[in-house]
Amino acid sequence: MAVRVLRHGVLEVSFADGCTGCVEMLPSHMTGVFAPLRDPAVFAQVGVVGGAVSWPEGVDLAPDAMYQAIVRNGRWVLE
Repeated sequence: MAVRVLRHGVLEVSFADGCTGCVEMLPSHMTGVFAPLRDPAVFAQVGVVGGAVSWPEGVDLAPDAMYQAIVRNGRWVLE
């Protein structure tokens, strides 16, 4: 898996099988444990750790749900 920031709140994710899509994290989702990601500098620190899209603050996204949404829709929107 690979991930890169397209713009604040939007990631491009590529899976090992060649499936590629976008993850869009809306501001309404950036609350609670995701609140630090409101800062573009923190959001830009995204990477892949243990097969999951992750940030240094210990925040990560569920890879299975992400993959399924991207296969179905080409993107995963977190509202």
